[in-house]
Amino acid sequence: MRYLLLSALLLSASPAMAHKIIADLFPAGDAVEGEIGFSSGDMAVDARVEIYDISGNKLGETRTDEDGFFAWTPEGTLPAGPLKFISDLGAGHVAEMVLPAEDLPGGSLPATPGAVELNLDTTSAAPVNADALADVVAAAVRNELRPIRRELVQIRERNRFSTILGGIGLIFGLFGAFFYFSASRQLKDAEK
Repeated sequence: MRYLLLSALLLSASPAMAHKIIADLFPAGDAVEGEIGFSSGDMAVDARVEIYDISGNKLGETRTDEDGFFAWTPEGTLPAGPLKFISDLGAGHVAEMVLPAEDLPGGSLPATPGAVELNLDTTSAAPVNADALADVVAAAVRNELRPIRRELVQIRERNRFSTILGGIGLIFGLFGAFFYFSASRQLKDAEK
């Protein structure tokens, strides 16, 4: 009877669906861009993001937009070392991201080995600003990759949840087999 009551309690309890914070940073020319959201697919809307240096000195702050995306352009020169981006999302959720020193904004893009130099015919077209073109292409790629990144995180979370459910099912199965063989042995002992 006790086991039946315990089983009923376990089966009637609703699972708590926790979610993790998903946060990402990437340098974008002279700025740092990033996004903050949750593994459920919800994005952190209008969240304050504070930027600190390695010594804990506040360098600035920015806010996320309706897609959880933020951009921060440093004013002046940055101190050496990594930067820390912190966003308090409430309910105990704090996103902390670190931008390594080698990814600090302000540097030019490194030359890619084997890169092909474009020779544009400037006689019939207006001159092209390579930096502006690179910024436009980078922004377009980020915008296209954003939904894919969210879907990958959601798939990863679903797999973890199904793995947990499978483990719980295995445990119940092992207990069921144990109780079956235990009851079978008790019946054989009672018949003797």
